[in-house]
Amino acid sequence: MSARVAQLAPERTLRRLELQVTRRLDGLLNGEHLGLLPGPGTESAEARLYQPGEDDVRHMDWAVTARTTTPHVRDLIADHELEAWSLVDLTPSMDFGTGTLVKRDLAAAALAAVGFLTVRLGDRAGAYLLHRDGLRRRPARTGKAAMYALLQAVLDAPATGAAPGETTMTGARAGLSRGTAPHGDLAAAITSLDRGQTRRGLRVIISDFLAPLDDPGGTGTGGGPAAAGHVQPPWERPLRRLSARHQVLAIEIIDPRELDLPDVGLIEMSDPETGAVHEIVLSRRVRERYAAAAAAQRERTRAALRRSGAHHLVLRTDRDWITDIARFALRQRRAAGRPVTTAGARP
Repeated sequence: MSARVAQLAPERTLRRLELQVTRRLDGLLNGEHLGLLPGPGTESAEARLYQPGEDDVRHMDWAVTARTTTPHVRDLIADHELEAWSLVDLTPSMDFGTGTLVKRDLAAAALAAVGFLTVRLGDRAGAYLLHRDGLRRRPARTGKAAMYALLQAVLDAPATGAAPGETTMTGARAGLSRGTAPHGDLAAAITSLDRGQTRRGLRVIISDFLAPLDDPGGTGTGGGPAAAGHVQPPWERPLRRLSARHQVLAIEIIDPRELDLPDVGLIEMSDPETGAVHEIVLSRRVRERYAAAAAAQRERTRAALRRSGAHHLVLRTDRDWITDIARFALRQRRAAGRPVTTAGARP
């Protein structure tokens, strides 16, 4: 997806994206329900007698066993007709990109990877879209047409104002304030997703996870004394609550220019969240300090996601995102002890 769908043939571009996802990932995820995060079912079935050598002792129903004095197990029924909900960060920092994609386009691609595989299994996919002016909900629907509409909404998302088919949630309902929502409201958006969708299932958070940090050193950059120690991102606590009930996949979107700066001398830089513009001389010392602060920020993000219990997938605007997703899926399957099927896959 090298250009915005709104500017080029939308249907053709989205169909090409669908073919990319299904052809190159389907062989790896074939037969797996929500295969990016394989796991057992969650709905309990009736208890039955334990069959030695056939049943997993971890499924032993100890209450029934104690009551009947005969070993019983309780099967788990695989989930069907689930709802996979995604939270997509569309705040201004996602409109940046120096690689082959803008971060917003890569977020749409990540959403497509989850969405197309979800709707192909007959499940419903819905999304919460985090804009600078609030949080909007796209209802969970099944079918490719609904998936196309959702992707189109992500790529065409205006700076303000709700698009058709979206429910705008501001104030108390969404946990977001009216007007401009700073990037730190990712925490409130995760809380809203957790409270609004209580049925167990897959939750996907797609964001660059850039959030303002308390900076007791007064640097205002997130790279001063506060960055050196343990600073909990504002979204970590709500993400931990979300992970306690659901399978959570955190997809971090990054651009290589966010990790280091070029040696170009004097340059004007603007903050996409606030619009503030500063002239900065990119000397070697400044570039080294920036690279160190960026590395520290990424390490904080990794550590916070690990503590919250979410699975972490990194996608870069200068890399083949389908290959990165395929490798992630392979690692998840191997970690879960699932067989890896590669027939038809071309990662």
